[in-house]
Amino acid sequence: MDKVTVVAEVKPSELKERVINAVSNFLIYEKVKEDSLDLSLVLTFESSSLKSLMKVHRALREEKILDASRKYLLRGLEGNTITFMIHKQAAAARVLTFVDSEEESPLGPIKFFIKSDKAKDVIDWLAPKTSHGRPLWENPMP
Repeated sequence: MDKVTVVAEVKPSELKERVINAVSNFLIYEKVKEDSLDLSLVLTFESSSLKSLMKVHRALREEKILDASRKYLLRGLEGNTITFMIHKQAAAARVLTFVDSEEESPLGPIKFFIKSDKAKDVIDWLAPKTSHGRPLWENPMP
């Protein structure tokens, strides 16, 4: 069973709609939940399908960042879960930029949690190995 969860904090200086749009640039979600956290709002987006990651799949190719992306995804692989973060302000501008820590995204990152029994296959689908910048294979969605 596959599950994609994305979490983004809305800081007091931000508009909720802009954060939703930033997430929507890279995720096709089924539902969103709001929770309060101190002065902020935490949005949790959920999907039960890897199809929700098609925008990420496309962006990795358009931005030609498959090699770097693969490293981030493999680094975030633990058991059947892949975890990674992207820069929220870059995402708002439709640019997928990975971050190593929350501090790299001043307004907080967008956090992705991909749970799949075929997590390694998900990585191979999203970011296959490359040679001279070209994918060595293009696997179908697991």
